[in-house]
Amino acid sequence: MALNSKTALARARACLQIETKALVATSRGLGPEFTATALAVEAVIALGGKLIFTGVGKSAHIAQKLASTFNSTGASSCFLDATHALHGDLGICADGDLAFLLSNSGQTEEILRLLPVLKRFGVSTVAFTSHVGSDLAKNTDHRLLYRVPQEACPLSLAPTASTTAALALGDALAMVLLEARGLTRDDFARYHPAGNLGRVLLLRVKDFMRTGERSPILPDTKTTQDAILAMTAAKTGSIALVHPRTGKLTGILTDGDFRRSALTGPDFLRQPVSTFMTRNPKTVRDDALGVDALRLFEAHRIDDLIVVNARHQPVGLVDGQDLPKLKIV
Repeated sequence: MALNSKTALARARACLQIETKALVATSRGLGPEFTATALAVEAVIALGGKLIFTGVGKSAHIAQKLASTFNSTGASSCFLDATHALHGDLGICADGDLAFLLSNSGQTEEILRLLPVLKRFGVSTVAFTSHVGSDLAKNTDHRLLYRVPQEACPLSLAPTASTTAALALGDALAMVLLEARGLTRDDFARYHPAGNLGRVLLLRVKDFMRTGERSPILPDTKTTQDAILAMTAAKTGSIALVHPRTGKLTGILTDGDFRRSALTGPDFLRQPVSTFMTRNPKTVRDDALGVDALRLFEAHRIDDLIVVNARHQPVGLVDGQDLPKLKIV
């Protein structure tokens, strides 16, 4: 059948719907066995053991990805090639480790041959499969089960919905453990020091905020005209206003505040800027992560964000126009 736009879109949507059904079925099927597996993983991590992921074919790719995911959350993990394992690679296994054996059917020959060998090494085992009645599921310590009503492949041969469900279930387990262990963004950043992700996670507000002449600050006793002139000189859309003695932030004057002040009468420029400033503006600490500043911009739909130190004194300014340049949006 020749490919055309209508049939291509229809087939693609049908494929996605089938895979979605597998995810829904897997979610609904979660129960005590998932919890028992999560507790087993938690115990292994707490005792300094490692997680071993193994599979054959497409399952091997899923196993490799999940090992990487757990490593990125600080849970020591590795991938074990099921074929090579029986020819010398079992040296990575140690008493107290936990092995996830991935096999959709639960009858993969290489996996079943590996199972008793792992047990002799003192490695606990998890059947990661969609078939609860399989030989693999019957002979492991724990079971991580996903549900696949049907594959998306029209021939029912190519692993599609099954690999999607397995990957998603493995990710779910990793996220459950991440939250249970109280992993923070700082912890996560330690495991991703390179690349854009690492740069974003490690970037602090003080690393990119505007300072000096580009971050105007005035006592709130100054006139509105003084504030506007300072904003114009700094080429910003706002100015931080402080208590004249303590230097602590008392408010912010924005372009919007300035336009509204002009409606109050012809002498508005001679009025104290405190008359028109926005009190208690949103702020961010200078030692906060860059992503924290981003979340404030997104949550409150503001254009500028005053940066303060531990004494609540303004030390810089984050302009919303600078964020795309930093590639944290």
